[in-house]
Amino acid sequence: MVALLALLTEQGQLPLSYLADALDASAATIRRDVALLASQGLLERTHGGARPVKGNRELPVRLRDGRNQESKRRIARKVATLIPQGKHAIGLTGGTTTAEVLRVLRSRSDLTIITNSLSIGLEAAEQGQARVLIAGGVLRSNSLELVGSLAESTMKLVNVGTAVIGADGVSVSGGLTTHDEIEARTNYAMIDRAQTVIVAVDSSKIGHRTLAKMAGLTDFQVLVTDSGAPEEELQGFRDAGIEVHVVEAARLGETTPRGRRTSREVLGFVGD
Repeated sequence: MVALLALLTEQGQLPLSYLADALDASAATIRRDVALLASQGLLERTHGGARPVKGNRELPVRLRDGRNQESKRRIARKVATLIPQGKHAIGLTGGTTTAEVLRVLRSRSDLTIITNSLSIGLEAAEQGQARVLIAGGVLRSNSLELVGSLAESTMKLVNVGTAVIGADGVSVSGGLTTHDEIEARTNYAMIDRAQTVIVAVDSSKIGHRTLAKMAGLTDFQVLVTDSGAPEEELQGFRDAGIEVHVVEAARLGETTPRGRRTSREVLGFVGD
């Protein structure tokens, strides 16, 4: 069902037959899932199809964790190699890829974690990070990030060595974009305070542009993504002077080092 919501979020209204083919599921399964998600207010049913809830094209954070997860782990491992050794302040925006970066860094006891994400801040504390700063602000339920003037004021008081930034869209023409204008401004406040900015996104975000611009190409120095990204976009980033790192994208049916299935299997792309 998460994969079904993701398709609608990314492509808009779709017929049930398309959803069944794209998710390799039976028509009966798709009809049942659409009915259930509609009853929960997560999509709207149409004649012979479904569409996202009007005015909301953003997938809630609780439903994002399984998407492209193995590629995100590989991106996170590469990002971790770019964080300097020794005492260092690292800023993390909300998102599933930045959460994976935090998990890779769990053995580092010399870091100060700065974030406006409730989920990342709590996970940092649970994994034993001794210095965790969570910027206050207004809670966005879709992303579990604290945003607004209070969060921005907090960011202006800190010095960030390396900021690891997630985004909903990253393109040569549009820079870094997200779904919410207030969140975009708050995340830019972190970017503005960082000596080095690393954008960490899986390839599904490359070449896409969403509602609110967060930052331009001159505001970040490094991009880490996977090999599913369009080469023409990657070359455009390189031409703009951005250091681009590309990890191998996870393949269908490939298991993670921990023996888990890849996200496509977990989310129902294989079978019903």
